[in-house]
Amino acid sequence: MPSENSGLVRGPSLWFRVHLDPILLLLLLILGAGGLVVLYSGADASMDAVKSQVIRLSLALGALVVFAQFDPAVYRRWSPWVYAVGVAGLVAVLLVGVGAKGAQRWLALPGLPRFQPSELMKLVVPMMTAWYLSTKVLPPRLRHVAVALALVLLPMLLIVRQPDLGTSLLVGSAGLFVIFLAGMRWRLMVGFGVLVSICAPLMWLFGLREYQKQRILTLLDPQSDPLGAGWNIIQSKTAIGSGGVSGKGWLQGTQSHLEFLPESHTDFIVAVLAEEFGFVGICLLMLMYLLILLRCFYIAANAQDTFSRLLAGALTMTFFVYVFVNVGMVSGLLPVVGVPLPLVSFGGTSMVTLMAAFGVLMSIHTHRRMITA
Repeated sequence: MPSENSGLVRGPSLWFRVHLDPILLLLLLILGAGGLVVLYSGADASMDAVKSQVIRLSLALGALVVFAQFDPAVYRRWSPWVYAVGVAGLVAVLLVGVGAKGAQRWLALPGLPRFQPSELMKLVVPMMTAWYLSTKVLPPRLRHVAVALALVLLPMLLIVRQPDLGTSLLVGSAGLFVIFLAGMRWRLMVGFGVLVSICAPLMWLFGLREYQKQRILTLLDPQSDPLGAGWNIIQSKTAIGSGGVSGKGWLQGTQSHLEFLPESHTDFIVAVLAEEFGFVGICLLMLMYLLILLRCFYIAANAQDTFSRLLAGALTMTFFVYVFVNVGMVSGLLPVVGVPLPLVSFGGTSMVTLMAAFGVLMSIHTHRRMITA
């Protein structure tokens, strides 16, 4: 038995032996189960969609368990090599990738299903950035920040070329969170903000495609094209507003079931929830996300080494970005960028990546070493 002055953990409980955090796992399962209820309605009462989502959720939970088993030292040691493989995969996508719907984002290797290397980079970029900065004195000096930014920008630019603006923003934010959490000096942050402001007009002129510019213009004035580019935002806001306080009731939403609301089971599923469960339902959803974030921040705060703290904090903030961007997009506060609502929207690849990130967080929490006073 450990003494009174022993460690950060009480002992080798069953959960620690299997390297799972019961509190975080329970919250994720509750959110996933609630998501299935909303998905059933958003998919127009399709049990096939629910069954498919259950399979995807099961695979995602499997990824969580697998990633939780590896010691954080393993992730630290392999970060540079996996980063190199990921960047090579992004280059391969541009050269020999498989295209669909005007985008070239997938690789199809012989004997394997096609996959998106960009999804891997959501995990690898913060790992690589955390690995690099954890070897330096913190807060990092300007040259170290410059190298870290280069590590983040390289995969970002390759993903933008596919084009996939939503994924590139998620990958970039994950890496930038590591730099911020490393203790980036305020003058560097101000300088970076000024640089972004200067480059913004150039990005508008030369960096964005026409459909991306149209999304931004539509955000500013959706009524300028109510039957075209502005349709999604207008119908989404109508669904959210019509739900009122308590909603119209499960399966009673008119915007989704009468097919006014586009992508009602994927990107715009929060509008379905708002219409059928109202303000109360949205508050409960936000409460679940808040509890998950608080638990993840607790894990990050109690990590025992710099690499683990930076990585855990960045993965937690990336999860927040998922929620913030999707809800902001559906409510008309942000441009439409195709970011799913975590564990609620219908989807597979992004869910597996997200749950793998939670597995890394559980690994950081359950592989802590006993420390004696």
